Amino acid sequence: MARATKYIRKHAELSKSAKKSHSKISRANKLSREKQTTAYAKSKAGGRRTRAAKKAEPLEARRQRALKIAAILTKQYPDAECALDFKTPYELSVATILSAQCTDKRVNMVTPEFFRRWPDAASLSRANQGEVEKVIHSTGFYKNKAKNLLGFAKKITEEHGGKVPGTMEELIHLPGFGRKTANVILGNAFGVPGLTVDTHMSRLSNRMGLTKEHDPVKIDRDLMALLPDSEWTMFSHRMIHHGRAVCDARKPKCPDCAVEKICPKVGLN
Repeated sequence: MARATKYIRKHAELSKSAKKSHSKISRANKLSREKQTTAYAKSKAGGRRTRAAKKAEPLEARRQRALKIAAILTKQYPDAECALDFKTPYELSVATILSAQCTDKRVNMVTPEFFRRWPDAASLSRANQGEVEKVIHSTGFYKNKAKNLLGFAKKITEEHGGKVPGTMEELIHLPGFGRKTANVILGNAFGVPGLTVDTHMSRLSNRMGLTKEHDPVKIDRDLMALLPDSEWTMFSHRMIHHGRAVCDARKPKCPDCAVEKICPKVGLN
């Protein structure tokens, strides 16, 4: 009997202890849920504030800033021009194809010998790819570039009488050409306004808050909406010059920048 009573008492104590432990766990879980709910609410509110803060800037505000930047860079780089050496649309086309993933300085070192050997599209169309590769080797990606150069030369020789066509629609169908290359040719060889969206233009346009896009075609579209077409070609040259001289990808020289006061410095703050 005494043994049974002792067992019952011990069982009751264990049960009471378990209830207390369960109660503590329940309270802890409740507090945890309350904290999670509060954190979620704060996060949601913060998200609303962030979205509000990131509300798209009015087009007119971006347009005015773009025009001011264009005016400042015109004063800063009055003699800006295409950095590639050329005399004809053919030469500029070759130089632009070679400039992919290569400095303009290196291209200008290679093209004199190239044009001595293949002065026009007809002569280049008959060239041996291996010989072309040897001449352009130092520009990098020489096999693919040689293939594109030969394809370009053959196409304009067969379909355009050996002359580089002067429209976007025709240019973008040439081997080695994309919209950027076509705009370089149109703007600098034919005087047709065009924006050259290279790595410098892409970086600066985003940093200056003129676009949020990273795709060259979309950046091109956004900039066209901000500037009159009379500015497109020279704005491209000046932005590229500015990117090389001041607005470096890793270490921009903001204190030395002529547009520092109106630049939002997107991605730097």
